[in-house]
Parts: sequence; C-alpha cells; structure tokens
Amino acid sequence: TMPSPAIIISFVALATILCTLEPSIVDAFGKHPSTLQYFHRSTSIGNAIQATIYYGFSPIIRRRDLVQTNLAPQQLGEFEPINILERNDKRNNTDNEATNRARRRVWLYDFVTNSSENPQSTTIPYQEAWDFQKLLVANQLQRIGKKQKNPPLYGQFVPFDVEPPVLHSRGENDKNMNNLVKRIPTSFPGCDSIIILQHDPVYTLGTASDPTFIHGYNTDGINGDKSDVPIVRIERGGEVTYHGPGQLVVYPILDLRGYKQDVHWYMRALEEVILIALEKAGIEGASREKNLTGVWVSNKKIAALGIKTRRWVTMHGLAINIDARSLQNFKGIVPCGLEGREVTCLRDEVSVIEETSFSMKDVTIYVKEALEQVFGVTLLSAL
Repeated sequence: TMPSPAIIISFVALATILCTLEPSIVDAFGKHPSTLQYFHRSTSIGNAIQATIYYGFSPIIRRRDLVQTNLAPQQLGEFEPINILERNDKRNNTDNEATNRARRRVWLYDFVTNSSENPQSTTIPYQEAWDFQKLLVANQLQRIGKKQKNPPLYGQFVPFDVEPPVLHSRGENDKNMNNLVKRIPTSFPGCDSIIILQHDPVYTLGTASDPTFIHGYNTDGINGDKSDVPIVRIERGGEVTYHGPGQLVVYPILDLRGYKQDVHWYMRALEEVILIALEKAGIEGASREKNLTGVWVSNKKIAALGIKTRRWVTMHGLAINIDARSLQNFKGIVPCGLEGREVTCLRDEVSVIEETSFSMKDVTIYVKEALEQVFGVTLLSAL
C-alpha cells in the first residue's frame, strides 16, 4: 500500500533539507552514509525527491538497494583522474597543466629520504606521528573556519611566492613530538600536507575493529602471546593492521574540496598511488580486488589503507610493505580481518632483482612521484 500524503510530504521535505546541508553531515550518520551521499550527489531537488520515493521510506538502506544504485557494499566509487586545468586553459596544451600543478603546492614531511640516518632504520613512534597528524588537521580546520559562509583564512595550497624552509636533516634528537611540531612552517601551516615515514612496531585497531583479530588478545588489551608489539585503537576505518620498519607509510592531510569531494574516490586515488609506485618499482600484476580495499599481488595483500575525514579534511592513509621486516609481526593478527588471506612485500614479488630498486629511499621517491601525478600537486619540502 502507498504511504499517506503526509508521510510523502515529510520525506520530500527531508530530501530538500539534505540537499542543502554541508556534506560533512555524513560524519554524523556514519552507519548509513550512502543515503546521505546519494542525496548530496543529486543535481536537483527533483532528483532528491525521486531518490526519497525510491528508497521506499525505509530508515535503513538494504544491501539490494546498494546494488540497484550501483554502489558496491564496500568498494564504492571508481578512480577518475582530476582535471586541474582552469576552464580557460582546457583547450590549450599540457604546459598549462604543468603550470597549474606547480601552483598546487603541498607541504611534504618526508622523514625517510630527508633523514640523516640510514632510511632503512629510521622510525617514528606511532603516538607521536598520530599527534602530529591531529595537529595538522587542527591547522586545516582553523584555516577553513567554523562557518561555511565565511571564506577561509587562506587557500589550501602553499602560495606560489612562499619559499620552502631551509632544508636540514632529521637527527636522533628529533624523535619526540616537540621537535616534530617545530617542523611545521610558521607561515601557512594549515595548507595541505603529506607525511611519509616508517613506524616503530605497532598494531592499530580502527574505530569499530574487532580486537579478536589479534591472536591472544584479552580484555585488558594485552597480547596473550606476550608480544612486545603495542596495540593502539585509533579513529580510522578498517580492521586491525600492523605498522613497523620495512613498511612505507603515507599520511595525506588534504582538503578534498581541492580535489574531489568524494571519500570513495579518495580511497581509489590512494590505491592508484600505490599501483603507480609499484609499477615503477618493477612489480607486475598489482591490482585492486572487488569489494576490498587495498592493493593485491598474486592473491596476497601488499598495501593497505584506512582513513578518516573531518569536514572533508583527511587523515591516516596508506601503508606499503617494502621488505621482509614489514611482514614479521603480521603473524600475530588476522590482517584487515581477512581470514585465510596472506600478506606480501615488494621485495618478495618483484620480477627482476635490482637492489637499487628496493631501497626504502627509492621506493619513497616512486610514491612521491605518484602522489604528484594522482592529486595534481607539487610537493614542497617542509623539513
């Protein structure tokens, strides 16, 4: 039976309101974001009304509804390259794209290739890097301001006339939060940033992760096998994973307004960065897998990702297993909650052994090149 006119009017009014609200409202309804995202993507009130009627006035989207609207259960969206050309430049040659990319400058905190120590052994404790991320996000939100109607304090990209800080190496005394904070430029600290590093060994759990995927985990948060690997619960999505030496970690702190305001596109973009970097390193056959996040080689997971967004500003990111050290502690968990699936590293999967292709420093360079390509930016060292 058809619902009463009063119910229809109520849902039409709700659709109209959702179309006009800030898209970050999705964060407040994290359990069922697809409904709100569908409304937000509607190009007119008419489309929103049609969407409201289509969903049958159900408060929860059923799995078959996701299929009917071409939204996969987990891997929503596809990667599409962003067009960074200004409208007036679209008919011109690629020089304009290069010029525009040069003006889309992003702060880079590269604690791998800028280290005075051996990049293979330089690590940063997880908590310190996490606090550093949160500080950069806070700077972003301060730049944006609390009210959408007010213009931001300044643009999200580093102004073209701003010179990078004097480069200096990261030494042993910089392994604490106070010294990490000192790395933030005093001018335009709220511009987009990307952090690249290796962590000390740690297991991280997402917001809703099942701790039983850590073997021997008990209610006190202690690993029953007496592992020395600490466990940290953080605010990202996804299940348990491991970070440690031999694994390259990238944390983009980006305002998606300057790229594409679509979290699912962003996830696919991170995967694209990984795929491009692996290809540069000589990996053959790396690919996405349907309905799963991350990148896979020979049916084994070589890279994982988990993110959080707040008012379209991202944090957390991706991790690529580079050498055997990165695999040592995966045996203590069910990686990403995927029973029966193995993990692998770049060194084990490459088809041609060339030692220079496998140094942490060289792979970091490949990743930086891929970041610039996928997000249409120029990385500007803040170290």
